[in-house]
Amino acid sequence: MDRHLIEEKITSQPLFKGKLLNAFCDTVRLPDGSEATREYIKHPGAVMIIPQLPDGRLLLERQFRYPLDRVFIEFPAGKLEIGEDPLLCAQRELLEETGYSAASWEYLGVLHPIISYTDEEIKIYLAKDLTAGEKQLDEGEFLESITMSMAELVAGVLDGSITDAKTVSGIFWAQQKGLV
Repeated sequence: MDRHLIEEKITSQPLFKGKLLNAFCDTVRLPDGSEATREYIKHPGAVMIIPQLPDGRLLLERQFRYPLDRVFIEFPAGKLEIGEDPLLCAQRELLEETGYSAASWEYLGVLHPIISYTDEEIKIYLAKDLTAGEKQLDEGEFLESITMSMAELVAGVLDGSITDAKTVSGIFWAQQKGLV
């Protein structure tokens, strides 16, 4: 039904193979029969967790992100290992980054953060009934946990202090689940 929109791969050339990302340049046939190039990044996928504390506040983190040279407010998230179950990854990342574990988990959906040049998918989970513990940060990982109310999160999006796309999407999901 979408045939008039579909591009077909003719050739693919690897450009870069990294620890996390792989870049490619493909030649494609466009729906009108002409050819074009598409540069894109393959990503193993990730998870994002929306952790809700018993008092209703949400658990986030502040972390420096090198490409933009600044600290961002984000929901906890992490990369999937090859073949890893997304729920197990979410449970692992929540514990590693925040020290919390959750008794209740709900899968909410998937986010495609940058559809123009990566195949990355981020699976979104709601974590409730949290129990505090010790952070288990990876070597070279530095972040701090913070809590925010839904009103503070929405205000952060509106005033530009929260701009991380996955977190903005997570705030939408939290609102849809009635978290306040």
